[in-house]
Amino acid sequence: MDRKNILDRLMMSADLPGEATPGMPLVEIMGEHRVLIENHKGVSGYGKTEICVKVKFGVVKVTGCRLALARMSGNQLVITGHIDGVNLCRR
Repeated sequence: MDRKNILDRLMMSADLPGEATPGMPLVEIMGEHRVLIENHKGVSGYGKTEICVKVKFGVVKVTGCRLALARMSGNQLVITGHIDGVNLCRR
């Protein structure tokens, strides 16, 4: 059994929250004007009304108006604008 599987099993058996697992995506919605996504895999679609961000098990789709990438690093990104919805589209 590899290290990742052992860590996943330990987290499940300890009933710890998912964000405690290293490398798992974390999405925080802050009011109606800001979304933070950690542990992303890049941007797959970008527009003023929709931004799609790749994560480990799919795509996080943020919809709204006047959307923009306010900050982006290798580990996290921040989307600002008027947020109407945040959806997870699994592969």
